Amino acid sequence: MSLTYIILVSLVGYFLGAISFAVLVAKSKGVDIFKEGSGNPGATNVKRVLGSKCGNAVFICDALKGLIAALWPRLVFEGELGLKLAVLGLVAAIIGHSFSVFLKFRGGKGVATTMGGLMAIMPLVLVIGLLVWAICFYSTKIVALASILFGVSLPIAAFGLYGTSDPRFTLGVVLGALIVVRHRSNIARMFAGQENSFKK
Repeated sequence: MSLTYIILVSLVGYFLGAISFAVLVAKSKGVDIFKEGSGNPGATNVKRVLGSKCGNAVFICDALKGLIAALWPRLVFEGELGLKLAVLGLVAAIIGHSFSVFLKFRGGKGVATTMGGLMAIMPLVLVIGLLVWAICFYSTKIVALASILFGVSLPIAAFGLYGTSDPRFTLGVVLGALIVVRHRSNIARMFAGQENSFKK
């Protein structure tokens, strides 16, 4: 794999991911999202603070970041090279989203961006993950728990579908770990019984 391709895909993915639509949408409404709700610049907090319309818009835009970062290498490069570069592009986009250079290396949890990228790389794994997310969310109304279990499902589903030698399994492991680590504060609040939920 050419170093030029690696650098190009990584940079495009990172800077695409680093665009914070949560901050932009909140700012357009005169709100500093870092100072409201959970303080997290993500779709869930925007939805909680500004309502479903704004929250859903942020979610879609964040998902598109992941989709574009993973899809364009698959369209430009063929075969296994395209797949490996797509994986790299998505990981770079998630890192950019979570540690944005435009936000002093702060950012969201990366779940929506992950979902968008998985559409281009392993859609069936995404479908399984979304089923896990939906079952958990509609049972508990706790987005963080649903997101964590979504992350845990990724390497399990990728293992069942592709085995351990496929780069998509490695991607599942990396993404699952990133999602769980980015939710460590939520995990602490859940154990303390203080995690926010969406009421029925």
